[in-house]
Amino acid sequence: MAVIGPSSCRANGRHMPMGSMGPSVGHVSAHHNNNAILAAAQPMYSSLAIGSQDIQPDRPIGYGAFGVVWSVTDPRDGKRVALKKMPNVFQNLVSSKRVYREIKMLCFFKHENVLSALDILQPPHIDFFQEIYVITELMQSDLHKIIVSSQPLTSDHVKVFLYQILRGLKYLHSARILHRDVKPGNLLVNSNCLLKICDFGLARVTEPNVAKHMTQEVVTQYYRAPELLMGAKHYTSAIDIWSVGCIFAELLGRRILFQAQTPIQQLELITDLLGTPSNDDMRHACEGAKTHMQRRPYKPPSLAALYTLSSQATHEAVHLLCQMLVFNPDKRINCTNALAHPYLEEGRLRYHSCMCRCCHSVGGARRFAQDLEPVTTLTFDDSFEKDLSSVHQVKGTNSYFSLAIFK
Repeated sequence: MAVIGPSSCRANGRHMPMGSMGPSVGHVSAHHNNNAILAAAQPMYSSLAIGSQDIQPDRPIGYGAFGVVWSVTDPRDGKRVALKKMPNVFQNLVSSKRVYREIKMLCFFKHENVLSALDILQPPHIDFFQEIYVITELMQSDLHKIIVSSQPLTSDHVKVFLYQILRGLKYLHSARILHRDVKPGNLLVNSNCLLKICDFGLARVTEPNVAKHMTQEVVTQYYRAPELLMGAKHYTSAIDIWSVGCIFAELLGRRILFQAQTPIQQLELITDLLGTPSNDDMRHACEGAKTHMQRRPYKPPSLAALYTLSSQATHEAVHLLCQMLVFNPDKRINCTNALAHPYLEEGRLRYHSCMCRCCHSVGGARRFAQDLEPVTTLTFDDSFEKDLSSVHQVKGTNSYFSLAIFK
């Protein structure tokens, strides 16, 4: 689900046509104030200190399978924030644990290219606790809206967007988190081109035990890796890299790279480009998928077709793209190596020259941080899920968590 505000990438900036690449918007204070947050969740502004003429109307700005997002005014300081409502979250144990995991992740994240929680609404009483409200930073648009718009996308735009996607994803993967639904609609963008990864409803930690089966029904089909399409029972962070490769191609060509009606047709489009995979490249596929592929006529690779995406599909761009769109996940490039690719040098320089918060300007000179693509020192711990055995238990844990996390 995209957490977005007014769709705009205005051509009013000094550095790029999509907007000034200055500092991003400030965070709302995380100080917990239940009455104020309740006012945000249930719009009642009569007691606010800010003037009524400054209050913008609340409105829904994003919808998804697991809730709705509203643009609201934070009563504490008058700033616009995003309020995500997750209704009916305690219908069964599976959905309850999924929501709790997502909230824990949103509170865990501390990275400027990953959306995090600013606050959580305290439930009034556990017996009436049926929905959860999470407050996050409000972003102006998402990458899908930008791609399908008439807004020109220069090579600089593509590089700075791709750099931020990989920078945020490197952080997530260092925390052992698989996003499992990376797509343009889940990449939020401000008018200054700052990008944040959002929507962790399908996210989970990596599974070290290769014998343990993982959910296969993940990732929007157009961005789904071939190992998932071929029924892999276990997968890694490489599925997120495949999704980024599809988005990269979409940024270059302004159209979805693999747009099929069914998973089988999706696989056909992939093999049209990459060619028929070898048996070794299908080592993670289920037997039925392998048999299906082996019975199909042989296809040679046609990667040269990537140069026809647009004039921005240069040799360096296609070289990086080809390392992301690799059929075998074991041979697919990772975030760290992708960030080190020469194609992203300009995107890195532009981002850290005027957009990031980790570098600073002193006396007209830019002082760069020692680590431009930081990882987390702590991995996300999901061991709490093993102790949750009932919906009531999850409800009580969520209630306690919302009280304690921002104190």
